[in-house]
Formats: sequence, structure tokens, C-alpha cells
Amino acid sequence: MILVNLKCYPEGIGRGGLKLARDAERASRETGVCLGVAPQYVDIRLIAEQVRVPVFAQHVDPVLADKNTGAVLPESVYDAGAVGTLVNHSERRLELAAIDECIRRARQVRLTSLVCTSSPEISQAAAALRPDLIAYEPPELIGTGVSVSKARPEAVTDALNLVRETAPGLPVLCGAGITTAEDVRVALKLGTKGVLLASGVVKAKDPYGLLLEMARACT
Repeated sequence: MILVNLKCYPEGIGRGGLKLARDAERASRETGVCLGVAPQYVDIRLIAEQVRVPVFAQHVDPVLADKNTGAVLPESVYDAGAVGTLVNHSERRLELAAIDECIRRARQVRLTSLVCTSSPEISQAAAALRPDLIAYEPPELIGTGVSVSKARPEAVTDALNLVRETAPGLPVLCGAGITTAEDVRVALKLGTKGVLLASGVVKAKDPYGLLLEMARACT
């Protein structure tokens, strides 16, 4: 899987986000590789209704459908068309108990939970909570253009081994600094099931061309 986090980049808002999702859909159709996007909350329905790619929320709050003004309700993002949500991204960190509750709430509304982790040890702790996916991303490499799969391959391997000890079969992605098809290829060779990336694609001059190269690296 290649999941593109659109974050709050201006290139990924509204029509820009819709175009990036269509680029992902086109690359997926041409290669058979699963590509998805994580847009702004207000763009989830816009993209989900017009583009055939998995759409993830960037975050949900572990709250119930009740008062909770200003919270991101899991039921709402599911109703808007999201199939999953990021949990504990390095820019939206949570305590372990909150991560656990987010996973539980996501499961209740049939959202796939993708827990982001910042170290091999945290990856193991997250695996014990039984999310659907884990994405290992050392925060110091996010947005640097220096990929974790090349700069710290031993850390990726450590994370994979610890997750396998705790939850065999739990798919692990890796992220941070992923900007080229070669970065994706190396990540897969290490044993991951894909990548989580952001600015490398969102801010690329030719997002579709880059996504196509990355998808081909998965085949």
C-alpha cells in the first residue's frame, strides 16, 4: 500500500486534494497497487464520492456520538466515505490509552486503524493493541527527503521483528523522507507492506508520474 497524507499543505486542499486523489487512482488502475489518500476532514466526502481510492481520515477522537463539541467523531468520517484513519501521527500524538481507545472506536464503526509509531519499541507497544496497520516513522526524518528505509534500515528491521513477536501477521508500513521509487523499493525489500508519505508527493512537480513510479516499484 502507498498512502499519501495530504496534511494541511495548500496543494492538498479542496480541488488540489481531489486532483492528487485522481492521480493516485490512475496510478493504482495502471499497476494494480493499492494507493490511498488522507485528506483534510472537510474534503473526505468530496474525494470519496468522486474517486475510487481508499480514503483515510488524518485523525479521529476517541469520543462517543454525544456532546463533545469540536471533536472528530469516527462515525462522521465513516459516513463521509473514509475507510480508515491515521492514529497517533507524530504531528497528532496521543497517550497509549487514547491510542487504544481510538483503535476500539475505529473498529466499532468499521474504520481501518493505522497507528503511526516513532520507534521500534513503540511499534511493539502499538502492536499489542491490535490495530489493523502500523506505520513506523522516525519523526526526525519526516519531511527531510532522507528516507528511513535508506538512512536507518536497521531501525525498520528492528520494528518489524518486534511487531512480529507481538502480533504475527500485522502489516507494517514505513514512512519519513520517502520521496522516490527507490525509497519504496528498499522499504519493501526490508519486509514492509508499503509506505506512508506526504510532502514528497503532495509538493512534487508531477505527482502522478512519481506515484506511478512508486507503484511500479511495488510490482
